[in-house]
Amino acid sequence: MTRWVLEVLTRFGQEVTLDRDGDVRTFRAFVQPLRERDETVPETLSIGWLDQRRWLCLSREPLEAGDVLEWQNRRFRVRSGRPHYIGDQLSHWRAVLERAREAGHRQRS
Repeated sequence: MTRWVLEVLTRFGQEVTLDRDGDVRTFRAFVQPLRERDETVPETLSIGWLDQRRWLCLSREPLEAGDVLEWQNRRFRVRSGRPHYIGDQLSHWRAVLERAREAGHRQRS
């Protein structure tokens, strides 16, 4: 990983907990809602709407589909994750998250 990415994550990242099949680790990452491409709510004014169904996570730790991530008392499931490189050196991992449903959670009708 490039040194500057590690320094930025260490200084400005937030603590997250990763659970991969019972292997639990804590590290620093950036987590934020993903913006819609056009950033508009359908049939409303364009005001930079955030779709909080999908979230972005940038970290130095590998994140894979199916992993469970906890951040600020919220649980997320990793939909997809992939490494990003600068030249031939790993820079960071980028993952798309969705809110995880708790076991036994029943939807309201």
